[in-house]
Amino acid sequence: MKYQSDDFYKFHPFQLESYLAKHEQNVTFNYSESGVHPLRLGDLLELADIEIEALGDTVMDYPEVNGKIELRRKIAALYPEANEDNVLVTIGASEANHLVAATLLGDGDEVVTLQPSYLQLSGNALNRGIKVNFVKLVEKDNWALDISDLNNKVTSSTRLISIINPHNPTGHILTKEEIDAVIAAADKVGAWIISDEVYAGTERDGRDPTPTLWNRYERVIAINSMSKAYGLPGLRIGWLIAPKAKIAELTLRHEYATISATMLGNDIANIALSDEVRPKLTQRARQLINTGFDILMQELEPHKNIYSVVPPEASAMCVVRYDLPIDSLTFADRLVTDKSTLVVPGSCFGLDQHFRCSSALPEVYLKQGIAKINELVSEVLQE
Repeated sequence: MKYQSDDFYKFHPFQLESYLAKHEQNVTFNYSESGVHPLRLGDLLELADIEIEALGDTVMDYPEVNGKIELRRKIAALYPEANEDNVLVTIGASEANHLVAATLLGDGDEVVTLQPSYLQLSGNALNRGIKVNFVKLVEKDNWALDISDLNNKVTSSTRLISIINPHNPTGHILTKEEIDAVIAAADKVGAWIISDEVYAGTERDGRDPTPTLWNRYERVIAINSMSKAYGLPGLRIGWLIAPKAKIAELTLRHEYATISATMLGNDIANIALSDEVRPKLTQRARQLINTGFDILMQELEPHKNIYSVVPPEASAMCVVRYDLPIDSLTFADRLVTDKSTLVVPGSCFGLDQHFRCSSALPEVYLKQGIAKINELVSEVLQE
């Protein structure tokens, strides 16, 4: 049968990842990442007092499709009243988002998500012909959730409400009132809550770890990964926490999509989440985040009349608003072309006149790149 192009839903490219893929390997200064500065494998093994030669005994076979049981047990221990049957190990949080959309969404369903936001799950929904409704985070109120807007956007057609907590790109941690409002809105219509928690553990200024939504409401799926707080994005290990019956449904899609994560990735993640190593990784993340944010703010000071920042409560990144007559994509493109420096244009989050900038980076590298951003600002001011 011959199909016409309009027989298919319009495809929505993932603008952010497409932009990074185009530039991130070709610049001197990359400030586009949202996780803490990545660890060397040797440094991780040193934290665990394991010789790198020990990995030579790894048999490069398939692990269990849903993740090695030792790893699933370690992950489950991070969540109240969860066990290994509530865990599905995925290829990063990105596969987890894909599986959620493929499993939960069908004709006539709607998704509610936040804006600005990381648009992966919503993009997956749009590419399935699902209507996506965006709820505002209010910058002048420190990126607070507009609860009235939430209640207006959730309808009887809402199948899932997607949140990121702590939030990407703003670093906002949802308050108890905001979480209660999300749960109440979901419960009113029987919707699922998808809680992306990859930035838990990146809290600034001694804040307590952000609690998971798992076990707060019967229709919650929690997502996390080794990429952001743990500084191990190259492992490509993530996971879903869900009711056992829903894990079974998600696993059926997982078998089509990827079969399994790698054996080596499972084994290294198992080391990283051990009782001995995990606290060291969390401590490292918080040190990089707190030190890096202070340096970032110091380096932005020369143009304090141009920049404005709502300090993130968590995360290894910062959203910077700028007062210049140039849109965010053009600003970011000029940084790449003229300064070999990469930030994420705010347009990738539905947020123009802003850029997202990494901050949990080594001090010298961070200062050098911010200087390049300041150079471009000075040039634009003179035009």
